[in-house]
Amino acid sequence: MKHLPKVLAVTTVMLGTLAATSVQAHGIWFAQRANQLALVYGVGADDLDLVKRLPKVESFTGYDENWNKVDAELVTAGPMVLVGGADFPVAVSAVMNNGIWSKTADGKWHTKGKDEVPEAIISRKTYKYAVHYRGMLPKNIPSLPTQKLQIIPVAEGTPELRDGKYDSHGDSMPVEIGDHLKIKVLFEGKPVSGAHIKGDFVNDADQQPWTTGEDGTVTIRVRNQGLNVIGATYFGPPDEPKRINEIEHFATLSFVLPILPE
Repeated sequence: MKHLPKVLAVTTVMLGTLAATSVQAHGIWFAQRANQLALVYGVGADDLDLVKRLPKVESFTGYDENWNKVDAELVTAGPMVLVGGADFPVAVSAVMNNGIWSKTADGKWHTKGKDEVPEAIISRKTYKYAVHYRGMLPKNIPSLPTQKLQIIPVAEGTPELRDGKYDSHGDSMPVEIGDHLKIKVLFEGKPVSGAHIKGDFVNDADQQPWTTGEDGTVTIRVRNQGLNVIGATYFGPPDEPKRINEIEHFATLSFVLPILPE
């Protein structure tokens, strides 16, 4: 298997243990379940009940190789939420509004704002976003309008938006575990600095995160020869300052690197 050039990530900065704790959050991502593609809610290996939370999923979209929308939907199958529809989407995206949460000094979270929990040490509104590529990473990835926070792989040397899309092909794209992957984090379609990145949200959710630079980029190593779920967290200003202190945006990008044939 081809080995790609390894580039030193000069923009990556490892945060301390305190920061790692502060950006811990549940998220949504796509993964294979029973040979089908499923939408998962949880953190790390903690795969929780999404069926009862399905009303919180505000948006789901399937795309073809040219990023045109195709016929796709979310369907329940027992305890799982699967991707169905007439077409086979090359990529899918979803948005979940997880509501308002307040944390008190005893470590408990409450589904109320600080106006109802005056002893809260933090109150936030939480949104979850997810994008998944089926197969290898596609080319010319656009900023998707439903994804207020989005992770986009970009080729080394071509980080700028061109004709509304990012050039994501080239020798910098990962082929196997250990390869470097440069990503750009967009907030409302624009590069955002200070976003916290976890390179393996499922298998190492407590890892110390990286942070994006001024151009919104960071270079990480691909952790798995199989499913990779990259997570990004960004805290925005409150839209209801009397109820919350901040808005937490958490996005995932998931894709699978193929294993060798048997």
